[in-house]
Parts: sequence; structure tokens; C-alpha cells
Amino acid sequence: MSYRELATRPVLSWSAVTVSSRLPVAMAPLALVFLVRERPGGYTLGAVLAAVYVIGEIIAAPALGLRMNPVRARPQLVAGLAAGAAGFAGLGLLGGDGHPVLLGGCAFLAGAGPAAVPGGLRALLTSLVPEGAVTQAMSMESVLTFAIWAAAPALVTGLALGTDPAVPLLLQGVLQALAVAGMWLLPTGWQKDSEGGKKGAEAGASLGRLLARAWPVYVTGAAGLTLLALAELILPALLEQRAVAIGWAGPLLAGFSLGSAVGAFLYGLRGSWPGRLPVQAAVLTLAVAAGVALVAVLPWTAAIAAGLVAAGLLQAPAMLTRNLALREALPPEALAAGYSVMYAAVGAGYAASGTLAGGLLKVVAPSTAILCGVALTVTLAAVGFWGERRITGARAVEEGPRAVKEGV
Repeated sequence: MSYRELATRPVLSWSAVTVSSRLPVAMAPLALVFLVRERPGGYTLGAVLAAVYVIGEIIAAPALGLRMNPVRARPQLVAGLAAGAAGFAGLGLLGGDGHPVLLGGCAFLAGAGPAAVPGGLRALLTSLVPEGAVTQAMSMESVLTFAIWAAAPALVTGLALGTDPAVPLLLQGVLQALAVAGMWLLPTGWQKDSEGGKKGAEAGASLGRLLARAWPVYVTGAAGLTLLALAELILPALLEQRAVAIGWAGPLLAGFSLGSAVGAFLYGLRGSWPGRLPVQAAVLTLAVAAGVALVAVLPWTAAIAAGLVAAGLLQAPAMLTRNLALREALPPEALAAGYSVMYAAVGAGYAASGTLAGGLLKVVAPSTAILCGVALTVTLAAVGFWGERRITGARAVEEGPRAVKEGV
């Protein structure tokens, strides 16, 4: 199927709600830094607030996702978006002079409230399109996401410096409030009461057990985001090490995002690719790791740019294969919870890689710190692939006697 199959009113409405709900998330870390940077110790406080925001996401995503009702998800999604809007609005109204505890509470609420919304919206999207168009739909979602993340830094910087540092936060609150209103343009859920999802062996399995079985996908997802953290957080230091103007960091990261958007689009042009999805995910993740490693060792600006674009080109398909593999591993009623756990896992991978890289920068060169992060990525990818092979083998052993019995 082609991308033309997605040009329907429900999918377009979903896209509008997604932009309105995810743009504030993409703006959040930088907006929090700009909000308090002019007060004493502002940059440190900004980093702490950004960390509190991310911690709120990591904690709340699985907790709220596990409670998502696939039949009537709208009330929960609306409540989450409303909480996020309140958190962002509170930050904007308190301003840069607000008490750190109050700012931290609002940042946590802004991160935690809508943490399960991306998972719920992704599950809703796949219910709006025919089965044969799911790959194209998720590719379109990935293109949209990378476009949002590419635009967010420029939007925050322009508003914070051109108007007032509180304006981006107020805008984020308005955008999430608009997403609340937009939820009534979408179905209330992605599963009917009469649908039972996957039956048979999984009918009696608890949601927790179903999600636990998919742990290799979460590990591979965390591996992918460690690479994104390396690209974003260490690139300025690497440019200084290479005696390259630090101003190149913005254009180089934009090239990474552009490559990712193109990669997602190209992956969706074809309905299926050779190899099982877990194998595709592992191979693509290792290829991205190789591209980031080249960025660490090549001395020329043009080579760094080429390495980042190539890594970005493969990063989006790697993320897509993980999401598609998770969709295969879980029944419909568990998808939102699974996507939310994945959201938390990749956030944890980003945070872990950033923390590791920050600590290493104190004792080693930026290029060495990147290579250490790449080693962590390769380790996580290997563990995820090993876990997937082990689970597949165990499942084959379980289903063998059952198939013989049914044949008799």
C-alpha cells in the first residue's frame, strides 16, 4: 500500500492532535533551561528541572500505560493531556523567579501527566488504517516526530529570546489544551467490546506477563536512544576537540534529523523488508552505532556531517522496526501499555547514556566518550537480540507438542 491510503480525515485529525500534543514535549527541556537561565545558578537549575521532567515521564509512562483502557481510552488520554497543560501553564505563570520546589512540581506534572499519551495515540493510529497500511502509518508517524523535534529548538529559542522566557511554556500549555479538544475528533478507543485481541495461549495471561515477555524489544529500544544521546550531548565537545566552530553543532544535528525523516519515509515506501523484525532492528541499530563511531574518529567536518546523516537515515527505520516488533509481540489490548513501557525504556536509555557520557568527559576525550557509548549500545543490542532468540526458541518448544496434539 502507498502513503496515499493515509490521506483520510481520521488520520489527518490524528496528525493534528499528535503535533499539538508532542510539540510541547519536544520543546520542554530547552524551554526549562531558558526559563531560569538568568537567575543565579540558572543553568544548573534548568538542567535539574529538565531531569525532573524526564523522570516524571519515565515513572508515569508505564504506570499509566498499564491502566489504559483500549475500549474507552479517551478519558484517560484527555486527563493526561489536561495535566500536562496545567503543568506547562504553571511553569509559565510562575516564571523564572518561581520557587524551585514549585517549578520542580510543575515540571514533574508536565512530564508525568501526558506520559502515556504517545503510546495511546500510536495504538489508536494503527486502528485507523487497514492492516496492510500499518507500516506506512508508523513511518508517517516517525517522519512527523522527527519534524517536530527538528523544529522545536528553533521555536523555543526564537520565542524565549525574542519575547519572554515564559512564553514557550505558556504556548506548550495552550498546545496541549488544544490536543484535549482535538481528542473528540478521534475514536474513543482502538478496540471494540466484542474484540478479545489474541486468544488461545495468551487469553489467561496477565498484562504484566504479556509485557514482560517483550523485554528484548525494550532493551533494543534503549540501545537505539543511547546513540541519539551521544549525537546530541557530546557533539559540541567533539567539535571543540576537532577545532571546529561550535556553531556547526546546530546544522549537523539538523542533518541527523533530516536524515531520520528521510529514512522513515523510505522505510514506509515498501510494505515489508527482508528478515524478521527483531533481526532488522538489531542490524539497523548496529549500523547506526557504526555511523556514530565513524563520527568519533573522523577528523573532517564534512566526514562528521556525512556520518551523522547516514546514522540518522538508519536511526528512524531502527526505531520503526522496534515498534512494529512490539506490535507483533502483544495483543491489541496491551499495545498502549507496551508502547508506554517502550517510551520509558528509551527515555532511560537516553538518560543512562547521557549520564555515562557526561561522567566520561571529565576523564577522557569526547571521541573516547562517544566510543564508550557506542560500546554500551552494542552490548544492549546484543542482549536484546539474544533475549529475542531465547524467547522464540522457548515458544517453539512450547508450541511443538500443542501442534502435534491438535494434529492428532
